[in-house]
Parts: sequence; C-alpha cells; structure tokens
Amino acid sequence: MKPLKPIITLLLSCIITACTSSKITVQKPQAITASFIKTKPLTKDEKQNWQHKDIIEDTIAGISLDKAYRELLKNKKGDTVIVAVIDMRIHKNHEDIKEFIWVNSNEIPNNNIDDDKNGYIDDVHGWNFLGNSKGQQVYRANFEYVRIIRKFKEKFKNKKREEIDSIAIKDYDLYQRAKEAYSEELRYVNRKLRSLNYKRIRKSFLEEKIKNIYKDSTIHLKFLQSLKLENETLQKDVNALIRLKNDSIKNASSFASEKRYLDIYLNTDFPEREIIGDDVNDINDIHYGNNKVTSDNSEGSHIHAIKVAGIIAANRSNALGIKGITNKVKIMPVAISPYGDEHDKDIALAIRYAIDNGAKIINMSSGKYFSMHKEWVMDALKYADEKDVLVITSAGNRAENLDEKQNYPNDLDEKNYDVLKNFIKVGASTYELNENIIHYTSNYGKENVDIFAPGKDIYTTHPNNTYGFSSGTSFSAPIVSGIAALIRSYYPNLSASEVKSIILNSGVFINWEVNKPPTRNNKELVPFNSLSKSGKIVNAYNALLMAEQISKKQQRKK
Repeated sequence: MKPLKPIITLLLSCIITACTSSKITVQKPQAITASFIKTKPLTKDEKQNWQHKDIIEDTIAGISLDKAYRELLKNKKGDTVIVAVIDMRIHKNHEDIKEFIWVNSNEIPNNNIDDDKNGYIDDVHGWNFLGNSKGQQVYRANFEYVRIIRKFKEKFKNKKREEIDSIAIKDYDLYQRAKEAYSEELRYVNRKLRSLNYKRIRKSFLEEKIKNIYKDSTIHLKFLQSLKLENETLQKDVNALIRLKNDSIKNASSFASEKRYLDIYLNTDFPEREIIGDDVNDINDIHYGNNKVTSDNSEGSHIHAIKVAGIIAANRSNALGIKGITNKVKIMPVAISPYGDEHDKDIALAIRYAIDNGAKIINMSSGKYFSMHKEWVMDALKYADEKDVLVITSAGNRAENLDEKQNYPNDLDEKNYDVLKNFIKVGASTYELNENIIHYTSNYGKENVDIFAPGKDIYTTHPNNTYGFSSGTSFSAPIVSGIAALIRSYYPNLSASEVKSIILNSGVFINWEVNKPPTRNNKELVPFNSLSKSGKIVNAYNALLMAEQISKKQQRKK
C-alpha cells in the first residue's frame, strides 16, 4: 500500500451533526499525515483481526475496537442484548459461539407444545421459516424476479402497456422489469454454459488426438508435462490440454452450478414452496416452519449465518479462533435464507418473530433487487421502529449505485423518502489506506447506503469448528450490529434511533478521493463522502465516546 499524496488528512469525526443544538463537547477531529499510513502488507496476525485495529495507533483502517476495550470498557459492566441473526440456519454448536446462542427460557424443549403461546412450537433457540413439521428443509429457491414472472405471466401475456388499467399498471411495470432481469441472467448463464461445453469438447478432442499419436489409451497429466516437442503446433495442443485437465474439476463444478441456475433459480416451474406447504401470498398464513435452526453438513448445508454470528459474538476469552465484537449478547437464529432469494413473507414474519421474542438488534446480511410484497416488509420494519429495535442490513456486492437501483429491504416509501429512524444499510471497506479503501464489489449510494464497515478478508467462524476469511457486505453489517450491541449493552437508555445517529455521526471521515466500485475494470476517483449518506467508516471507539456523553446528558436531565 502507498500513500496517495505527500500529506493525507484523515478526520476521526466525532462531530455530532444530529445533536449540534445540544452543545455536547466531543473529541476534536484529528489529522494524520502520510507518515502514519501503513505501506507494508499486513502480517498474518494483523490480517486475522485487522477490523479491530485503530487507524492511528495501528495505521490500519479498522474500527478501533481493541482501543475501546483497553480505554473505555475495562471493568465496565453491561447488559446482555439479544441480537437476531436473520439468515440461513446456523452451526450453533461451534466452539466459539455455542455459549452465546439465545435460549427461549419460556419454552420446554421437545414437548411439542407451544409453552409460551407465541405461535411457534418448541422454538427453544429460534425459528426456521424454511422447514416443515416433519423436519424437512428448503435449501434452494427461485430469484424474486422469477416469482414475479410466474405470478403475472398469464395475466399480462401479449399485453401492451396502453392496454393495462391504472390499477394494474404498477404490477405490469414490475413484470416487465422482471422479464428484463430474467433475460439478462439467462443470456449470461447460457453464455457460460456454451463456454464450459466448448472446453469439455476441446479437451476430449485433444485427448483423442494425442492418444492416436502415442498409441496410448490413457493420457496422464504427468506424461503430458514431460513432453518437450519440436513440433510447435503439437506442443501448443499439449499445453492447452494440460490447462484443460488442470481446470477440469473446476469446470465440471462450474457447469453443474450453471445448470442448477437453469433448473432451479431461473425455473418458473420449480416447486420452491412445496415442502413448506404454506400460501406464500398470504401474510396471515403464519403456521409453518420448524425449530430446526441448526445447520447440518448435508448437501446444500448453510454456512453463511455462522460467519455472521462469529463476527458479532465469537468468544473473546477462550483463546480459540477469533474474538467477536462483544460477548454481552445472545444470538437469536432465525432462518429465512435459501440459496436464491428470500420471500418477503418470511422476511416480514422473521422480523416480527425477533421483535416479539426480545431482540433489540436485527442483523440481515442479505438483499435482493425485486420485492413482490415490499409493503409486508415495510410494515414489519415500522413495527421494529415502534418497538425500539435497530435493523441493520448489508448493501450488497454488485458494485452498483443504490440511488439508481433499489435494493431490498430498504427504508424507502413509494416516493423514495426515508420513513424509518431505525434502519442502517452498510457497505464494505478494506484495510487499504489509499484509493482502494472501498471494496471493489460493494454497492454504494449517497442517499441509500448509510455507512461503510470492514468487509474484505474478515477472519471469522466457519462450519465444524473451523475458521476462515470471507469478504463482502454480508460481513460488514454484523460489524455494525456488534457495535450497536456494545452501545445498547452499556447505554441501555439510548433508543434505536439514537444508536443509529451515533453510529453514523461518530465514524471516520476519509478526506481523499477513492475508487468508485467496480475498480477492476473501471477506475474512477470520487470523493469518499459521495458514496454513502454519512460519508464515514464506522468506528467503535468514537461511537462509545459519543454514547457516553449523550447518555450522561440524558441522565442529568432526569
């Protein structure tokens, strides 16, 4: 990494723009010069917890969590906060997370009775909206635009827009957008399949050609690698076959994956809800799912939720694996995410389940570009707002401007106005203190992405008591959720909207131009603060300082 200019100014912004009238004294912005910036690659130890480092003391663009524990949280007592992870099923018995899984104390395990009368039988550790009473599980589902096509294809078949009445015009426009997205994805998948099929045919052809020359029924890779031929054309064929053989397993896997796209994700006839048995278009049909929130190791086993949960709550004192942001939490697993898109009904009911069972923070590291029943989700988010619950979502990983292309769930009404005070959408940043500080796949938006958080090479919990690196906004959102949990643990008098304001206003302000995603093929430098509403990267240390001061002011008023 290299500095951009002889002097780079960075503002550790603790300016409370939302609270200027309160005359709160806060830490002044601090400038650092290029001499602070890390020019060497991260060490192995640094890379495994870089997101917790401090931008000044460690010259790494983390959230200053280690500093917060040293200087602000030592010997400080906090409350336990329930954080709902609305995601896939979770590996809840992982060595680094099992102590911090939520337990419904009002439910008697395995008695097949809804003891707490919440509508969910034996929900001891949460609820799985993707299962049925027999314990069966949905692993894969359609994309949302496929569902829209399935719903409206007969209604709008061969119809032109001018033939549609005013009541149905919104549905018609949604249907047309869905068809465009479907056609674009179908072209992409078929193009990849043709390419992979060509490689398969080419490999077979070259194998036969070389077999005929060497009169050998099998052409092993080692044999091919040993050949040094004077015939230049034949040597090129040998080299091509070596590459194809080396890639054969990967190509076969890719071919199977793309076929799965056609057979499942893009298949309008795929019976995605058959196992569950509910009416997916009836929000009042709520008696479905099961209590099987634990992921297994079968085909299609879900691995996403354990990564998210570890970032928030991995055991900080067991000397294993990693340290989560806080252990003053209980993780409530709520499963709604298959491979494919979540259903709006599941999203809405999962939010309500989490709220009704005590969650104060909801993490949803998921998103989609179409929403057939967005009003159901909005009603659930408003319910969260009423119940003082903070909802944190990921911005997505398609390097797109969300001011121009909506991503769901969001906090926008029909006129694209923000209507919620309890909703945060998070983009992904990196450890690079240069123009690449935004992850090249992260979505962004001056109006519709609230803040950035570390999301590149995050070392976290993986299935079967293992650990590994993961990247994307899915892993930025739980960093913000973890910081929110810290604030709500130590300052329980602060509301969800106040916690949101603190997180957005206390972040680190980057005062230089950065590459706007995507950066691999299109390098365009823009002001960092043009990519999100706050113009900042989240910072735990600053957020806790600000929370302390606002909390004290509230207590003095009492």
